[in-house]
Amino acid sequence: MIVAGVDVGAATAKAVILKDEGIQGFSVIPTGYDVKLAADKVTKEALAKAGLSISIDDLSCIVSTGYGRDAVGFADKAVTEILCHARGAHFLIPSTRTIFDIGGQDSKAIGVNENGNVTDFAMNDKCAAGTGRFLEVMAEVLEVGSVDKMGPLSLESKDPCKISSTCTIFAETEVVSLRAQGRSREDLIAGVHRSVASRVAVMGSRIAWKKDVIFTGGVAKNIGVKRALEGEIGMEIIVPDEPQIIGALGAALIARERLKEG
Repeated sequence: MIVAGVDVGAATAKAVILKDEGIQGFSVIPTGYDVKLAADKVTKEALAKAGLSISIDDLSCIVSTGYGRDAVGFADKAVTEILCHARGAHFLIPSTRTIFDIGGQDSKAIGVNENGNVTDFAMNDKCAAGTGRFLEVMAEVLEVGSVDKMGPLSLESKDPCKISSTCTIFAETEVVSLRAQGRSREDLIAGVHRSVASRVAVMGSRIAWKKDVIFTGGVAKNIGVKRALEGEIGMEIIVPDEPQIIGALGAALIARERLKEG
C-alpha cells in the first residue's frame, strides 16, 4: 500500500510518500505561478526520491492540503492543513500538544490532544506580518541575501531593535529608518525576528498552549525566530528534522487511514 500527501502552500509545494508504516520519500519545491503543475511535479519528484518506478495513477490514495489543495486534480480527497499538521506532528512526536506553523503567507497555532486530534486553533491569514513573506521582504531590505542567513546573524545581536509597526509596509519603512540611524544589521534582524515572534505569540495566545511545543513550516528553519518565539512563550520549542513537510505527512497519514477504513 503506497499513499501520498500533497501540501500546496503559497510559497512551496510539498509531497510525502508513505509505504507501509514509514516515510518512503518526500520533496519540497517552490509553488510558482502554476499550482497544478507544482502539485504534479512535487509528487513525481517524491516518488523518484522514494525509489519507486510507478506513476501518480498507481498510488493507492492521495490526499491534498494547503491553500491550493482544491487545485490538485489527481487527489482523492482534500483536507484542511490544520488537521494535517496535527496528524503529521503527532506521528513524528507523539508528545506534541501545541504546534506553531509559520508559512509563506499565514501563521497558525494548533492545540493537539494525546491522539493527534485538533482541540483548538488560531490563524492569521489577513496580514503578511508574522509570516515567511515578511521575513523575505526584510531580507531584501537588509541585503542579507536569503532568509536562511538571517538566523545565525540575529544570534550575534547585542541590542535588538524594537520594530513596533504591525504592517509589513510600515515595518519596512521603520527598518529603513533604523538602518539610516546606524543600527547594525544584526540588531535589525534580531528586532525583525522578535517582531514576528511577538505577533505569532499574540495570535497563539487565543489557545492554551502546552508542552511539547512543535514549530513547523519553512520559517522553523530560522534559529533566530525559534529563539525569539521561545522567549515570547517561555517554553522550549522542538523543530522536526524536516519542518516543511509536516502538513504533507499528515495528509499522507489521512490517506492511509482512508484506505484502512475501506
